Amino acid sequence: FQFPVVYDTMTVRDNLAFPLRNRKMEPFEIEERVKTVAEMLNLSALLDKRASGLTADGKQKISLGRGLVRSDVNIMMFDEPLTVIDPHLKWQLRSELKQLHRRVGFTMVYVTHDQTEALTFADKVAVMFEGEVVQFGTPEELFLRPNHTFVGHFIGSPGMNLLPCELDGGFPVFAGNRIKLAAPITQINSTKKIELGVRPEFIKIDENGFSIKVNRIDDVGRYRIVKAECLGQNFNVYVPEGLEIPTENLRVSFDPQHTHVYCDGWLQNKKEPA
Repeated sequence: FQFPVVYDTMTVRDNLAFPLRNRKMEPFEIEERVKTVAEMLNLSALLDKRASGLTADGKQKISLGRGLVRSDVNIMMFDEPLTVIDPHLKWQLRSELKQLHRRVGFTMVYVTHDQTEALTFADKVAVMFEGEVVQFGTPEELFLRPNHTFVGHFIGSPGMNLLPCELDGGFPVFAGNRIKLAAPITQINSTKKIELGVRPEFIKIDENGFSIKVNRIDDVGRYRIVKAECLGQNFNVYVPEGLEIPTENLRVSFDPQHTHVYCDGWLQNKKEPA
């Protein structure tokens, strides 16, 4: 849960043993299970301490341990478990949870608003928008081929650029420029809202591309983010460190393999055969 549920007056050992005692297990079995789970969660040195004296991440481990200690568990559900954890401890607990998942092997369902947590933990991610699952797939699929504009905008920092466009012969036209795609778009209702989606990573400086205006350049270390504009439409461009950025007459192009078209928010590009 977001807030750890522990019995503060009990020791860590008694907290972990509580579900097993309720099931009338033999004391030696309880002790064996408690020791095993405590070792998994790095709680062995704290077994005889009262839970009230532990940090938030320690208490969250106890909550997790009470679920793991039962031998009949084959799925666990997490509801934003790192919400109350100090930022400098989150990365450590993330890593420990990932290792734990590999070790125990059963299914974990993890609810979070933090894309870093989702993409770090998950084999597959379900993204919800307005009460509907708009995409279910691997982190790579969500990043490279967002099924909905919300997924494109939400995943990534900054997210996908979404630009108004028209279609001409199955290809998007943005600011008077015909944009290349991996394959033309077919069977689309042109009376609906049509947008072009491309991530900042897939826009490159290209002297044969179209001209944009540079409003600002943010240096974030390994790369720079160009805050650009074209005919009133703002978008971001990733530029690798060391590559010169012309401040005047900057021209760019979009990678056709990673440029998508959306109609009323939904992806229109056909999926290429594997």
